[in-house]
Amino acid sequence: MAKYFGTNGIRGVFDEDFTLEFIHDMTLAIGTYFQKGPILIGYDGRDSSPIICKVITSALNSIGIDCNIAGLVPTPCLEFAVKTLGYSGGMMITASHNPPQYNGIKPAAKDGVEISREDELVIEDIYSKKNWNTRPPKWGITGKEDRAIETYLKGISSQVDSTLIESKHFKVVLDLGNGAQAVTAPEFCNMLQCETILINEEIDGKFPGRGSEPTPENLSKLSKTVTKNNANIGIAFDGDGDRSIFCDDKGEILTGDKSALVLVQHI
Repeated sequence: MAKYFGTNGIRGVFDEDFTLEFIHDMTLAIGTYFQKGPILIGYDGRDSSPIICKVITSALNSIGIDCNIAGLVPTPCLEFAVKTLGYSGGMMITASHNPPQYNGIKPAAKDGVEISREDELVIEDIYSKKNWNTRPPKWGITGKEDRAIETYLKGISSQVDSTLIESKHFKVVLDLGNGAQAVTAPEFCNMLQCETILINEEIDGKFPGRGSEPTPENLSKLSKTVTKNNANIGIAFDGDGDRSIFCDDKGEILTGDKSALVLVQHI
């Protein structure tokens, strides 16, 4: 049996190995695995994401599964909303930090966590055998979910000392990488009374600012902006907003290992 899932869902070059026909049939397999709705659908800012969303919702509806569209949201937002708002599962349309021509599907279980490899095998088996229901008792329907972003931001706020942070009046530089965190990270900083400076804040599926992956090599603008403005911290995100890189007040870009060492002191 062919293996379709990688380390983070299914990815491919849109309209080459990741075609609309493949997406349709794989969605039928994923929907059959979920068995029931509602399923929450979200997507990143890639050019192909909206049309993929339409294919996914129509495929789910065709096998009797209801779904709601959260729209353009970061991956963590979609996953948190699935759990908090009581969805049967979720599907995030994203290729994360991959180049613009890629896209993908990342299913989430009802607890908001990426499905296990065992469940991926079940989906791959359903897909290979085309063992999905083509005659549902009734068609599914597609609605809209407007609460995802608010739910996500409130969830983060509940995990931090908002009053203490607000009292500090931090100056924060956000390199949004033309990606999905543009719809959430600035708003979260505003909630915490931070002065915010934005870089690459316009959502663009071609990621023209510095590419979709934040690496120390392509964050020189973030570093310079932090030092020039005497900011307290800089944060850079990848395309779907589930990865971040930090810059300290001296303009030093911290690797993931260094960031972990800092964070572990507060766990």
